[in-house]
Amino acid sequence: MMHRLNDRVLRGVAAVFVTAGIVGGSLWLVEKSAVAQTRAYRAPRTPDGKPNLSGIWQALTTANWDLLDHAARPGAVVAFGALGAVPGGVGVVEGNEIPYKPEAAAKKKENFDNWLLRDPLVKCYMPGVPRATYLPFPFQIVQSADALLIAYEFANASRTIYMNSKEESPLDSWMGWSRGRWEGETLVVDVTNFNDRTWFDSAGDFHSEALHVVERYTATGPDHLMYEATIEDPNVFTRPWKIRMPLYRRVEPRAELVEFRCVEFAEELMYGHLRKQADR
Repeated sequence: MMHRLNDRVLRGVAAVFVTAGIVGGSLWLVEKSAVAQTRAYRAPRTPDGKPNLSGIWQALTTANWDLLDHAARPGAVVAFGALGAVPGGVGVVEGNEIPYKPEAAAKKKENFDNWLLRDPLVKCYMPGVPRATYLPFPFQIVQSADALLIAYEFANASRTIYMNSKEESPLDSWMGWSRGRWEGETLVVDVTNFNDRTWFDSAGDFHSEALHVVERYTATGPDHLMYEATIEDPNVFTRPWKIRMPLYRRVEPRAELVEFRCVEFAEELMYGHLRKQADR
């Protein structure tokens, strides 16, 4: 009887040690994985030793239609059927809230109700910042020591990021005035001098000429950038707010920006009312 009891005790102790070993090993693997994930990625370097972000990139979100969480909905042009529908998606705004002032919130709703007539992109206007980044079109970063050029496929839009510059913009514009600096592995871009004619998305989210955007581009892997933009506009919002999303490198062998004849595609909408009517 005592012998059987000792066997049971020994088997129980052995089971405890085996279980402890499994748990301990699992915790070690989890801890090792967490350390590996949090270890900062170091991007390839340019000749001047800065992170090289050159390449063709694209966002894969539905932020262009709506920055916030949203369900799929019919498009404004019924004739397009399912192809004209707005896809649902998870929002990219921190906290899933855009802090509008009350009067600005009313204008946002009015914009949403009339977006097909008011959205600047419908008439092929420049997309502005940050919207140019998350359009369903790729863009290309070309980098040098003194500046970065970002070329966008949509509407042949482009902008220059002047590095470590204190130069002021001579005027307000659709794409703003971009000044950049490096903070370790992150490219920080301070964008000012906007006009008030661009939107953030097709849901009617808008801004005034007081818009100030601070962008952050950080390489998190060979083919990924983490993009953040902090948005401030005291005329429209009660506080600054932030969007965040990954950008993906286009890695196919023949990746390139192709021509998008934006104005021609919108020509009838923009200029049709100027057509000379035939004499009856």
